[in-house]
Parts: sequence; C-alpha cells; structure tokens
Amino acid sequence: MASAPPDKDKSKVHKLSLKGSAKLVAEFFQYSIHTILFQRGVYPAEDFSAVKKYGLNMLVSSDDQVRAYIKKIMGQLDRWMVGGKISKLVIVITNKDTGEPVERWQFDVQIFAKPSKSSRSKQPTPKPSPNPQADSENAEPSPATPASPPAEKTESEIQAEIAAIFRQITASVTFLPQLAGDCTFNVLVYADADSEVPVEWGDSDAKEIADGERVQLRGFSTASHRVDTLVSYRLQD
Repeated sequence: MASAPPDKDKSKVHKLSLKGSAKLVAEFFQYSIHTILFQRGVYPAEDFSAVKKYGLNMLVSSDDQVRAYIKKIMGQLDRWMVGGKISKLVIVITNKDTGEPVERWQFDVQIFAKPSKSSRSKQPTPKPSPNPQADSENAEPSPATPASPPAEKTESEIQAEIAAIFRQITASVTFLPQLAGDCTFNVLVYADADSEVPVEWGDSDAKEIADGERVQLRGFSTASHRVDTLVSYRLQD
C-alpha cells in the first residue's frame, strides 16, 4: 500500500490571536524602518549592526537618537495595533534642505472582520536634526475589509512571506534613484479618528510625492491581518 504524505505539523498550524498577530505586524514595521534607513543610505552604514531575524541578517540602527525615536514610535504603535486602530503606516524620506518628500514607503493594513472607519494620520512632533522627523493629518477612510481571512498558515510560512518582503526591499536599490543630498525621515501612522492620541503626536499632511512613480511590492498575511507594501519615488530631473 502507498503511504499518504505526512500532514503539516499540526503543532505549528495554529491561529495567531488578534493580539499576537498585531504584535507580529508591529515588529515587522519596526524592522522595516531600520531596513529602509539602511538600504536607502539615510544614515551611514557604520551606524548599523546586524541581528538575526526572519532567517535573515537584518541591519538595525545603533545610533542612540534614532533608536530612541523608533522606540517611542513603537510604544504607541503597539497599543494602536492591538486596539485595531491602524490602517496604514508610512515612512517618508525627505530632503533636509528643501523639506520635500523624495521617497514614500506605504504599508497598508487590513484587519479581517473589523468594520471600516475613517482615519487620520498621526506623526510624532518633529525633532531637530540629526533626529528623524514626524507629524499627522486627515486621511482617507481605511480600505475595505476583505470578506474572509486567508487560510491558516504555519509560523514558518508567515515568517517566509515577511522575509520575502525584506529581500524585495533590499533589491529595490536596483530601480530606486540614488538619494541626493542629506535626507531625514518621517513616520506617519494612519489611526482611526477615535484613537487616543498622545500630546506629542499631531496631525500631518499625507506627504505624497507629486507625479511620482509607484511600485507595488509583496505583502504578507496572518489569520487576522494583511499587510501590503507600496513604494513611491520621484524620478531624478
């Protein structure tokens, strides 16, 4: 008799709780910020150190000011994610001299079985250089919620999807224009209009790139969330 193929390891095919999924998405955002800052040369390469994550060697900033800034963002982001308040996170790279956005990384968040609400983008109060900057603004409504969540996945399958995104971010240097001049970055968080907002966070415009090129990158999903990635950039004159 022919033996049947082995089933997936049932011990690892388990549905992440909404809270567990929210924390996974927030952690993905944290590593995305570090990765984009390194890959796009916003800070010197020597300011980053390697850590192992998602089966990859990830580079994270070792600059105290940048780390403190990201930690402050993540502290609030974790709370909003667990509360199901976030529809979008945006990392904007801006020219220090002109203040113009030159590159915009957008991560759209869908929460399954959550009603759509209007949202506003939030950003921490700007900090003087060399700290990165941040703001907030009236934003478009959250994207429509999908009818049903994806099939359950193993943790390794989810981690592999996330790793593929980071590989694509790394490979994006092959088509993104080299950044000219000194740059800094802003983080925008699109949160539901009824979200409790810390006093140091304020409203911001969307910092869209006028007439910019847009490239859709990979996404990943859990039983509770889907995250899609889009980068827009300005072509060199």
